[in-house]
Amino acid sequence: MSGGSDQPSGQEAECGERCPPPRLAYWHVWTDDEGGTHQTRCALTDFAQRSMAGAAPQWNDTLLVSPAKVLIAIQPVGWVGDWHPNPRPQWIIPLSGRWFVETTDGTRVEMGPGEISFGADQNAEPDAEGRKGHRSGTLGDAPAVLMIVQLEDDAWIGARPGIFR
Repeated sequence: MSGGSDQPSGQEAECGERCPPPRLAYWHVWTDDEGGTHQTRCALTDFAQRSMAGAAPQWNDTLLVSPAKVLIAIQPVGWVGDWHPNPRPQWIIPLSGRWFVETTDGTRVEMGPGEISFGADQNAEPDAEGRKGHRSGTLGDAPAVLMIVQLEDDAWIGARPGIFR
């Protein structure tokens, strides 16, 4: 499964306030009540035209205000992170290269630059094959460079799809 193209087209910038608010697609990795992991395609939709520090208005969606840690991870060519849960609820934004995420339900999503994922599988439990959480890895012949925003507030642990608008 590929990340898809529910990304803003640039048309929003051309028509300004006359345009409907954009939608930004993302994948949400989550845990069901039995500890199995899944990926659901969601969309951020709560965009509003706002100025930042006096600049011209732009489309902004404030997802949350919370303490966070920002990391840059570089996964080398051929890297595979075997079955594991996300260490914290976290947004993962590929900056370059390609990577994949596979959940215990068998869903495999491949993503490239700008295709966003939210990892909330902290409540994962081992399945019958001993797999817990998800596995991920790089694709192709270039490293995957990822920006990771880890949320430090425990309220986001195990967040289900649809919590972000």
